[in-house]
Amino acid sequence: MTKIRKAVLPVAGLGTRVLPATKSIPKEMLPVFDRPAIQYVVEEAREAGIEHIVFVTGRNKSAIEDFFDRAYELEDTLRLKGKTDILETLEAEVPEAGSMSFVRQQSPLGLGHAVWCARELVGKEPFAVLLPDVIVRARPGCLAQMAEVYEREGGNVIAVEQVPEDTVSSYGIIDPESRDGRVMKMRGMVEKPPRETAPSNLSITGRYILQPEIFGLLENQAKGAGGEIQLTDAMATLMTQQPFHAIEYDGDSYDCGNKAGYLRAFVRFALDHEEEGKNARSVVEQVLKDL
Repeated sequence: MTKIRKAVLPVAGLGTRVLPATKSIPKEMLPVFDRPAIQYVVEEAREAGIEHIVFVTGRNKSAIEDFFDRAYELEDTLRLKGKTDILETLEAEVPEAGSMSFVRQQSPLGLGHAVWCARELVGKEPFAVLLPDVIVRARPGCLAQMAEVYEREGGNVIAVEQVPEDTVSSYGIIDPESRDGRVMKMRGMVEKPPRETAPSNLSITGRYILQPEIFGLLENQAKGAGGEIQLTDAMATLMTQQPFHAIEYDGDSYDCGNKAGYLRAFVRFALDHEEEGKNARSVVEQVLKDL
C-alpha cells in the first residue's frame, strides 16, 4: 500500500468571518497563543509522517511562505544577544529544502477547486487534505490516527466527530453503514441536512485522506452550492467507486475561522502550554472574577 507522503493545505480563503483582524493578515497567521494557527496544522502533518506539504495560496498570503523560511536578520540579532533558546525554536521550524511547495488558486472557486490546483504537485498517489481553519488537539494527532486506519483499510479516510443533534444542519454529516469501535464504513454523506433527516450526528472535521482519482472528478465537477466546485460532491462520486471509511478520532477540534472558535482555541492552547499554562490559568481566572 502506498504511504501517505504528501498533504495539501488550502490557505487561499479571505477569512471574512474574522474581519477586521484578517484585513491585512492571513487568517492562518493569526496567533493561537504563542504561534500562528497554521503551525499547529503543519505539526500535525509532520507527526503523521508527511514528507511534502503543498500550500494552495491566494493573493496577500506571502506571510505564510515567509514564516516557513529563514529570517537571517532576526536570527543574527538573536545570536548576538545570546538568546539561543528562541533561536533554536525558530530554526527547528524551518522545513528541509524542497519539503514545502506553494501554488496559487487564481480564482475563488471553492475547496474542491483549491484541492484540484495541487494535482501536479501531488501526482498519482494518495494524499492528505488538512483544512487550516481547524486545529485539532489530539495525541496522537488526528492525521496520525487516520493514517492507521488507511494502512489497515486502504481507500479513502475521513475524520469525524459527534456534534449536538440540533446543530447537524450546520455541518457536513456522514451516513455510516457499519461500525467497528471508532471506525465506520461509510455509505454516504450529506451537506447540512435538516435535523429530521440527518443520517447521524457525525460531522466531517476537515481532515481527509484521498485517492488521486479525486482530481479527475474535480476537473469535470459541475459547480455546486455558491457557484463553487465542492469537494464533497466529488467525494460522493468517488464513494460509488472506492471504499470510504470514517474515524471518530480521539481529540477536540477548534474552528479558528470564526471568532468564538478562535477564542476557544487561544484559551485552550494557552492553558496547555508547558511553560506558560499556569500563568494563563491565573489570567483567565482573574478575568472571570472581574466580570
